Amino acid sequence: MRPLVSIVTPSYNQAEYLEFTMRSVLHQDYGNMEYLVVDGDSNDGSQEIIRKFADHLAWWISEPDQGQADAINKGFRRAGGEIVAWLNSDDLYLPGAVSTAVDLFEKNPEVGVVYGDAVSADSQGRLLNELRFESWGIADFLQFKIICQPAVFMRRSALERVGYLDTSYDFFLDHQLWIRLAREYKFLHQPDFWSISRYHPAAKNVTMAAESGTEVYRILQWAEKQPDLSRIVQENYRQVWSGAYAIIARYLLDGGKPKEAFLQYSKAFKMSFPSLKDYWHRYLYSGLSILGLGFLGKWYYSLKARSKPEITRDPALEDWPGIHIN
Repeated sequence: MRPLVSIVTPSYNQAEYLEFTMRSVLHQDYGNMEYLVVDGDSNDGSQEIIRKFADHLAWWISEPDQGQADAINKGFRRAGGEIVAWLNSDDLYLPGAVSTAVDLFEKNPEVGVVYGDAVSADSQGRLLNELRFESWGIADFLQFKIICQPAVFMRRSALERVGYLDTSYDFFLDHQLWIRLAREYKFLHQPDFWSISRYHPAAKNVTMAAESGTEVYRILQWAEKQPDLSRIVQENYRQVWSGAYAIIARYLLDGGKPKEAFLQYSKAFKMSFPSLKDYWHRYLYSGLSILGLGFLGKWYYSLKARSKPEITRDPALEDWPGIHIN
């Protein structure tokens, strides 16, 4: 029998998107899978949606919790799968994501984590940008090269060895886990689209974006106390800090603070000139916004949005939950 896969969805007052998320899991073509939903005592109709699909769930609960990481960990502790993942209640799996991940694990027994590419979508499910990644390891994650969490699957044995999510993190709880996993296990990237990452006005990375920088510094402070990680940080000092400044700037810009973002992008540029290729358009937009010319940046992004992601031509997506490709 093929390995059991456990998918956990943490949820709190996301009724607008939750059913689409759940259907994207339940529509997967992989047979040996269990689905667990951990709701934080929602009062917006989410519990009614979960009950609607209760017969298809291995387990679900709705009770107060200590935040997203606590909810996910609660699900992981109840999960029985050899392979585990979590899908937040506003994101989506794409067709075949689970079966493709399992195939990779079976063909690569030395790998602890597999991840694919993703596509961003707005609140209406309109597809926006392709999020493509590369094969990265511990040094890359310490440089804050970010992979898309809903496109990540882990061996349960690897997760249990390094420990579950650190509940003291709110924004980079996933990235800090990737660093811990990458210390001991190989990550394998598959250049296929596995998930949809949704951006909407109520998303945490929008409403509290400007507060995320403190966690970037916390991760580096934590890493510098670990002898093995500290050595990697020192060997890649300029790239590490350039990546840190750039990711802080990105969240500041998303949080509506272009001046602060520009200053952080400037620090990133000074630390590592080659890194400019990854964020030049955001750097320019933050600078234009300070000068009152932000409309030029918005014009650029509007032109970019007219170019639909290549995946919109996939006929399998025409009736997929939560997606509008027309």
